[in-house]
Amino acid sequence: MPPQPPLAPGDLIDEHEAAAILGVSIQTLRNWRWRNCGPHYRKVGSRLVRYLRSDLLVFIESGIH
Repeated sequence: MPPQPPLAPGDLIDEHEAAAILGVSIQTLRNWRWRNCGPHYRKVGSRLVRYLRSDLLVFIESGIH
């Protein structure tokens, strides 16, 4: 796997901003995580959930339902 470029400020966003970008509710994102579908996400520590902007773009472009 090729090395990942370092994260820039603003690359990781919380579920509120991710929901706004995708046009869905926060509960929909939580349901997708529980069902193991939807955009990729990262856990920061034991509780924080963050999304990479690039993962949201991939999800949007893939047309996954």
